[in-house]
Amino acid sequence: MSSLTDQLAEHGIGDPDDVEWLQLLVGDWQLLADLAFADLLLWLPGPDGTWTVGAHCRPTTAMTVYPHDQIGRLADERERVLVERVAERQLPVSAAIAGLTAKSLRETEAVPVVRAGRQLGVLSVHRQPGRADDRNSLQEQQYVRCASALLRMIATGYFPDVTAPSHARRGEPRVGDGLFIIDADGRVVYSSPNAVSLLHRMGHRADIRGAYLAQIFTELTEQLRPVDETLPLVLTGRVPWRTEVESGRVSVTMRSIPLIDGGDRTGALILSRDISDLRRRERDLLSRDAMIREMHHRVKNNLQTVAALLRLQSRRMSSAEAKEALDEAMRRVAIIAVVHDTLSQGTGPEVDFDEIVDKGMRLTPELASPQVNITVVREGGFGKISAVDATSLALALTELITNAVEHGFPQRGDGGDVEGRIWVRPKRCGDRLQVTVADDGVGFDEASGPGTGLGTQIIKTLVTSDLAGTIDWHAREGGGTEVVLDVPLRPDRL
Repeated sequence: MSSLTDQLAEHGIGDPDDVEWLQLLVGDWQLLADLAFADLLLWLPGPDGTWTVGAHCRPTTAMTVYPHDQIGRLADERERVLVERVAERQLPVSAAIAGLTAKSLRETEAVPVVRAGRQLGVLSVHRQPGRADDRNSLQEQQYVRCASALLRMIATGYFPDVTAPSHARRGEPRVGDGLFIIDADGRVVYSSPNAVSLLHRMGHRADIRGAYLAQIFTELTEQLRPVDETLPLVLTGRVPWRTEVESGRVSVTMRSIPLIDGGDRTGALILSRDISDLRRRERDLLSRDAMIREMHHRVKNNLQTVAALLRLQSRRMSSAEAKEALDEAMRRVAIIAVVHDTLSQGTGPEVDFDEIVDKGMRLTPELASPQVNITVVREGGFGKISAVDATSLALALTELITNAVEHGFPQRGDGGDVEGRIWVRPKRCGDRLQVTVADDGVGFDEASGPGTGLGTQIIKTLVTSDLAGTIDWHAREGGGTEVVLDVPLRPDRL
């Protein structure tokens, strides 16, 4: 199925402003479908006189006329008569006016889609046959009245409104959640049952018909925390904006859609929704995230304390072997602390691994003797890594760099300085991460392998068990050693 962007390109609609206009219309026309109790089809003209469905929307307030998506379908003979009549007159046309008497089209109407005085396409409204015979309730009558007003705005280029926020926030109000209709002065003309119930939950009991909606909410929210400064503009229908308001334990999101007729504002639709449970869950999640970050922060502090204690103990050791073991333990604890420090500053399940690696690289050259000057360079970026993998991967890389420093650059017999470089080169290939750690040191004997020390055992365990990856040691071209890690970045860890 082609997207609307593809359909527009195929039909020669490439002007960025025209494309944005149609995208905004399609992005917001669920509102119109629900008010009209109808399916909506956007017809795009072809160069050969044909008309194609570029987008299709079904109502949530009524049965759909088209169970299957209509996108990409060409207009049949009767539909083409209706659509072409609209295109010729550039005015709304009903099936009856077009002379179409078939029962399936009896309640169909169409309007031109206009921007800046130019017609971009045609929007047709398709209702279930006989739907008008059942439209007896005041609520349905008001819904259809609102739909007709929006259709007239589409035909005259006043809807959609490009100044309205185009992004939808969680909790966006819908037609069925609560609808207020106000006049040009901001007085309530009609309120749906769900809208009245919402006001009752906020503490308002009096009849609201004829009352100023802005005044009602002002009374409900007075003496509470400051409200959004855009609230009066939204409640008077002067701007097509969104706002939120809280009264006691009730949180309400509201959206205003000014109604324009002949260039004059005649009123507005105010959509409202009780989002108390949604916002409460969001606050709970924020509280949980804050608690998790605080836990990482405290773990980091505790690990830094442990590292400091190990450092103090190391300084008191007379045995060179014991001192070296404590220094290695201190370094491993320090790199884990770096991971938790990064986790304490983030809010998602992933961490910026480049920051972790850079901090770890600054720790390892300190292990070299004064006569050995090692430069560690990262070439390329790791990007975001799952918090689950971060600690194991950081430890493995730190151990590799440490091994390169300790074993790849022995001191010279004449006591001269030794210069060396270590490169860390990450590369992401789809769902896998490949990291090369190379040095220009003395290299190693490939026949005997990389060794069996504690550091090598830790690296192998971390890579093969924790990260489910592979690791390979080999001689570097030009001298030195090159180690290649290949680990999977599974979807649940990205």
